[in-house]
Amino acid sequence: MRKMKVLFIGGTGNISTSCSFLALERGMDLFHLNRGISGEKIHGVTSIKADIGNKEEMLKALGDQDFDVVVDWIAFITEDVKRDYEIFKGRTKQFIFISSASAYQKPLSEPRITESTPLANPVWEYSQNKIACEDYLMQKYREDGFPVTIVRPSHTYRVVFPIAVGNWRGYWLIDRIKKGKKIVVHGDGTSLWVLTHSEDFAKGFVGLLGNIHAIGHAFHITSDELLTWNQIYEIIAGAAGMKANVIHIPSDFIMKHDIETGAGLLGDKAYSVIFDNTKIKAFVPEFKATIPFTEGIKKVLDWFDEDETRKKINPKDEEFMDNLISSYLQSKE
Repeated sequence: MRKMKVLFIGGTGNISTSCSFLALERGMDLFHLNRGISGEKIHGVTSIKADIGNKEEMLKALGDQDFDVVVDWIAFITEDVKRDYEIFKGRTKQFIFISSASAYQKPLSEPRITESTPLANPVWEYSQNKIACEDYLMQKYREDGFPVTIVRPSHTYRVVFPIAVGNWRGYWLIDRIKKGKKIVVHGDGTSLWVLTHSEDFAKGFVGLLGNIHAIGHAFHITSDELLTWNQIYEIIAGAAGMKANVIHIPSDFIMKHDIETGAGLLGDKAYSVIFDNTKIKAFVPEFKATIPFTEGIKKVLDWFDEDETRKKINPKDEEFMDNLISSYLQSKE
């Protein structure tokens, strides 16, 4: 029996690495197309080296190959998906675009989010670009039958700390917690949030690969566990054997201090979210998120403990947090 032939554009990122491992475990013939200069090396993957931003280089690297499924993990603007459409129309049975759950309506008119929740984000350019990509691809689906499936991850983590303020990569957060330094939680920390471990996400995602019923559909894939932001930081600190020294700072103030961080809050993380995962469970019956955050954060810490060089602190991360806190405290005087 012929293996399903799958191409990941990217494939070694925060979410896609777990999906790569599971796709291989399921017996798929997996290819990664990237520049080959960063990311985790995954045994069993066939590597195709090319600059993804260079259409001609991509075409040359792909040759006359076609694929059962193509997934673009790193398309962010419409020019990216236009390039994908031009390259892969007629050479794939399914094209999966990785969008974002941050594209959903902000603020929400209905607290429970389904795939039919309107897409409208007036604040965050990242989300606006993802919406534009979705619009383009769905237009090509309607006009040309381009076999698109859209997947909208929410806050998914593997070897990063899924926080809302500050760089979520690196070890600076744990270092601050262990030293008793203040860490910032936006608002009063009581809004509800959903965190999903990438291994759980992969169960739903890989089940969509080659699923002909998913063509023309959009899905989000998240855990059903609800946590407040206060609980999230308490769990992170507890996993490190400490208590979190939290300072609450309004999202509006953070926006004034740093536009990009503020946009990620007011365009996403400042709102409570409750995802209805009925649709992905219907299309992929085996999907069930089984890693609670209390266990998932231990996996993150274990990853850092495996290699002490991963714990190197970037002074810019410390500087950002110190400056934000100092600025806020001065504003209160």
